[in-house]
Amino acid sequence: MIDLRRRERKSLMVMMRSSIGPLLIVAIALVGVVILSLLLSKTPGKTLRYFFLGPIQNTYYFGNMLNGAIPLIFGGLGISLAMRSGNFNLGGEGQIYSGALVATLCAIALAPLGIAGAVIALIAGAAMGGFLGGLSGFFRMKWNTSELITSFLISNAVVLLVNYLIAGPFMDPSTNLIATRKIPEAFRLARILEPSNLSSALFLAITAVIVVQWYLYKTKSGYELRISGLNSSFARYGGIHTNWYMVLPMMLSGALYGLGGGIAIYGTYYSCMKDFSGGMGWNGLAVALIAKYKPAAVIPAAIFFAYIEAGARNAMLHSDVTFEIASIVQSLVFFLVTSAVLQSVGQKKRGH
Repeated sequence: MIDLRRRERKSLMVMMRSSIGPLLIVAIALVGVVILSLLLSKTPGKTLRYFFLGPIQNTYYFGNMLNGAIPLIFGGLGISLAMRSGNFNLGGEGQIYSGALVATLCAIALAPLGIAGAVIALIAGAAMGGFLGGLSGFFRMKWNTSELITSFLISNAVVLLVNYLIAGPFMDPSTNLIATRKIPEAFRLARILEPSNLSSALFLAITAVIVVQWYLYKTKSGYELRISGLNSSFARYGGIHTNWYMVLPMMLSGALYGLGGGIAIYGTYYSCMKDFSGGMGWNGLAVALIAKYKPAAVIPAAIFFAYIEAGARNAMLHSDVTFEIASIVQSLVFFLVTSAVLQSVGQKKRGH
């Protein structure tokens, strides 16, 4: 009994220590908001009030903030899964964008199938993202190319291709927007906090977190994936097919991004608009870094990033600062998070 209590106390202390870094990053980022408001705004008090309290002042703003976190949850899960395997997926921008387009086009084409068509369309969007991610993993396995570089280059090319398809052959001529036709109303996810845009996609995002958590820590494949990421030589010596875990995690990572794009269409946009997903891939990377690649921690990290964007939008609407204040704070978070990762790697090496 005493040993059990000691173990529980020890695990609690380890958990608290591991959360110090992310909490410190959040605190420094919020201090950065205060400093920027004092420097850039003629009415800093008003700016800070709308920045910090605006996202939670009513159900409309609060719901929209949570809705903005949903694609970041899928992106953060995708990056976390890839990083756990020792891979790095920098193709989130193209994967989420192409997944959204494929899901939209399939949803329009499969409208007569009803709910089955909606599910198939989402799977097709995820498959598109998975194909792009898996391509980089295959190149690494086959020719030992850097998946970091190939995923980034493929993503840039795909974004341009999707832009062409939306503005060209699949553009809806009945609207002034550069967008495809809208998906059927029956495919659209139900709103859960009106009048905001928050939909039942939130429950799908939470389900995705649970599934990824279960896969990584409760399945044999998840265990092999993590071992391959920690030490590929040891994993190979233990009989694990490490080549497979160069491809599978990148495929799953891209699939999560593609699924996030499709769900964004079903829950918020209803059509694939040109450049609607710009920044979602990179912000998903930052979310995963803050969460330290832990699926359960992705949710609060995504909400934090969505809170920054929502606060900046409120401050822009009601005071004299521009929306770029969010970009500055996000850049600061990127810098701090990268530094934290480098320090943790150094500590592991010293421990060995």
